[in-house]
Amino acid sequence: MENDPQTEVTPSIGKGKLAALIEVWGVSTKLGLTSFGGPIAHLGYFHDEYIRRRKWMDERSYADLVALCQFLPGPASSQVGIGIGVVRAGLLGGIVAWLGFTLPSVIALVAFAYLLQGFDIGHAGWIHGLKIVAVAIVAHAIWGMGQKLTPDRVRITLAVIAMAITLSWQTAYSQVIIILAAGCIGLGVYRKKAVEGTQSLPIKISRTFGVVCLTIFFALILLLPLLRQWGDSKGLSMIDSFYRSGSLVFGGGHVVLPLLQREVVPAGWVTQADFLAGYGATQAVPGPLFTFAGYLGAMAGGVPGAIIAILAIFLPAFLLVVGVLPFWNGLRNNPKIQGSLMGVNAAVVGILLAALYDPLWTTAILQPMDFVLAVLLFTMLVFWKLPPWIIVLAGAAGGWVIGLI
Repeated sequence: MENDPQTEVTPSIGKGKLAALIEVWGVSTKLGLTSFGGPIAHLGYFHDEYIRRRKWMDERSYADLVALCQFLPGPASSQVGIGIGVVRAGLLGGIVAWLGFTLPSVIALVAFAYLLQGFDIGHAGWIHGLKIVAVAIVAHAIWGMGQKLTPDRVRITLAVIAMAITLSWQTAYSQVIIILAAGCIGLGVYRKKAVEGTQSLPIKISRTFGVVCLTIFFALILLLPLLRQWGDSKGLSMIDSFYRSGSLVFGGGHVVLPLLQREVVPAGWVTQADFLAGYGATQAVPGPLFTFAGYLGAMAGGVPGAIIAILAIFLPAFLLVVGVLPFWNGLRNNPKIQGSLMGVNAAVVGILLAALYDPLWTTAILQPMDFVLAVLLFTMLVFWKLPPWIIVLAGAAGGWVIGLI
């Protein structure tokens, strides 16, 4: 008889809830300080820290969570982090995981955006080195996930097809459609195949609370525009604009940029020049791209505006993850759903492989020395097994040196 799989993902015996929260805070904050490269790269950092090093989930559970968050609207990497925090330390764990991952870049953007908007940092050597780091991190994640999630010809083929479609058909909803199609294929091929090693995640949130969260999510989408017209308050208008932007994003964090631009520039809160300068600053900091909202909120209303913007744009992601997770074990442990998820997980590998090429490879590997640095960083990560923060420092230093050549 196999051991209880839950023992691998719950806090260690003797650790109280406070200790678990401190542990989640420490790990998520380290990720918030070192996770450069955008949402797809973040999933690579999460995989390395949460799954490979700390084993808070098994590979299949992590892939299932990634697939779920890719399907939901919102910032997928932040939602994955919230989900891992919930699994590790309950509802507060999800909040702490989000705070740790998000606060470093929010603080940096609010504090330094005014200084950065006057400088051209987009071509700095160390910034380019961080892009190369993201290539190595994502390649490592695909290496590990591919071995576990695409072990046969059907799933390898699904991954390749998903990669090809993702690269050739890039729309806001393409990833959702690819995941749905892969799920249907997986259901047809694997619905009667036994799946071994699927952990039942310890979700310490009631289904009633999940329903409440989902109800609040939809209620706010409907009510905030009405309250905005009735209240005529700048604060309420900001809440509506940023909440709606965070609720309607499919296909990655960059999709939120045109939504935010349409909300803040015509309203006169931020000029077009300041919007673009803040976007440049966002590329220079780690953490989720959604923290760009902190910069915009600060430009529109100082520190209080930044707080309103950050809470409003991330609230939909939190409500959706917390609302769906209580039902997730029952769904993912159903034999038919398991078969569907086998197809979905293969598609996720393909989507990550597509992202490794575009935008990561196409924007980072521009000359032979860039490729040399990427291979060196990959070797340091996979074979030397050095921690990610060393890879980040080495990549920034390597990019700076390449820029001097």
